[in-house]
Amino acid sequence: MLLKANALKGFKLDCLDGTIGSVREFYFDDQHWTIRYLVADTGGWLNGRLVLISPYALVGAVKEDEAIAVNLTKQQIQDSPSWDSDKPVSRQFEVDYHGYYGWPMYWGGPLMWGAYPYLVRDPEQWSAPDEPEHSWDPHLRSTDAVTGHDIQATDGEIGHVVDFILDDETWAIRYLVVDTRNWWPGKKVLVSPAWIERVSWSEMKVFVKMSREAVKASPEYTDDALVSRDYESGLFRHYGSDGYWSHENETRISE
Repeated sequence: MLLKANALKGFKLDCLDGTIGSVREFYFDDQHWTIRYLVADTGGWLNGRLVLISPYALVGAVKEDEAIAVNLTKQQIQDSPSWDSDKPVSRQFEVDYHGYYGWPMYWGGPLMWGAYPYLVRDPEQWSAPDEPEHSWDPHLRSTDAVTGHDIQATDGEIGHVVDFILDDETWAIRYLVVDTRNWWPGKKVLVSPAWIERVSWSEMKVFVKMSREAVKASPEYTDDALVSRDYESGLFRHYGSDGYWSHENETRISE
């Protein structure tokens, strides 16, 4: 199911033995554009400490209940490695964190989830980590911090990021929601990470591989509309590229 990151803010987090707090924001890596951690605001529990929850523990979001189920106990979360929310997420923290829970390290291979192209929650399917030379150095970004970044087409600016659309099965970022109305009497459009050429974090700009006119002519996105497969197919056809689902299906079949 595709969900807006902003719509998930405030969703309560229900673990195995109670509610631990609510969704604050997300951290994603800038190579695979995949959510690596949900930032949980524990409110009155744990003295308001912010904790990170990996998608390995996220069962899925229930829009009707405005809740996300977490496959952990409160004690497990309380005893997990402490994260200083005033500092970037360090590699040492991530190593300790994944070691504590016994989860595969997502940077331990070239695919979206390290050795796997999709999220594997069954420990019996986990294989030994890849050789070190296959690992990569993730740079984690906050969805809140990247909101507002300008989108730069091949021939000029076209808008700015206002939201992200997430897949709650793989926890990949499927689209950036871009508001073009600062540049013309426009609309909101979706941009796939596959169409991003590069990102200048210092300039707060995301450079995409299409022209302003191509973006302007792309299918409109509205906040109230569900992103259906028909809409997605039309969007990818507009830019002359295959949908992400075709690549992922091919990968799964070859496994």
